[in-house]
Amino acid sequence: MLQLMVQTAAVWVIPLFIFIVLVYAVVQKVDVFDTFVEGAQEGFSTAVNLIPYLVAMLVAIGLLRASGALELLIKIMAPLLARFNVPGEIVPLAIMRPLSGSGALGITAEILNNFGPDSFLGRLASTMQGSTDTTFFILTVYFGSVGIRRTRHALAVGLLADLAAFIASIVICTLVFY
Repeated sequence: MLQLMVQTAAVWVIPLFIFIVLVYAVVQKVDVFDTFVEGAQEGFSTAVNLIPYLVAMLVAIGLLRASGALELLIKIMAPLLARFNVPGEIVPLAIMRPLSGSGALGITAEILNNFGPDSFLGRLASTMQGSTDTTFFILTVYFGSVGIRRTRHALAVGLLADLAAFIASIVICTLVFY
C-alpha cells in the first residue's frame, strides 16, 4: 500500500509543481508566456556561447586519446600504483573521469563487463564513478557560461578534490571489499 502511494506521488510531483507555479504566476499577474520565451531565449544564447568551449574541450580529449599520451601515462603510473596495491586496470578511469563523463562511463562499463560488478575492481570503479565529477567539463560549461576565463585555482582545487575522492574510494573499497 505504501509503495503504491509513493509511486502515485512520484508520478504527480512534477505536474503538480508546474501547476502551482502557473497558478502563482497568474495570481501575481506575471505574463507567463512572455517570461517563458525570454528565459528560453537566454538559455539558447548561453548554449550558443558555450559551443566554442565545449568544442575545445572535446578536441583536447580526442587529441589526448588519439596521440597515445593517455596510454603512456597509464604505463608510467601503473608500477607506482602497484606498490600501494592499486590495480592498474583502474588507472584509465582515474585519468579519464575528470576529463570526460562519457569516456569514464565507457571505461567503467568495460571494467564491469571484464571483471564483474561484484568484483573488487567493479566495486572500486563504481565507487570512483559515483564519488568524482568531470572537473574539466564543469569548468568549461559553468565558467564559460558566465565568461570566467581565469580558472587556474578552480582547476587545481577541482583536480585535488578528484584525487581525494580517488584515494578515498581506494581506501574504503580496500577496507570494505578486499
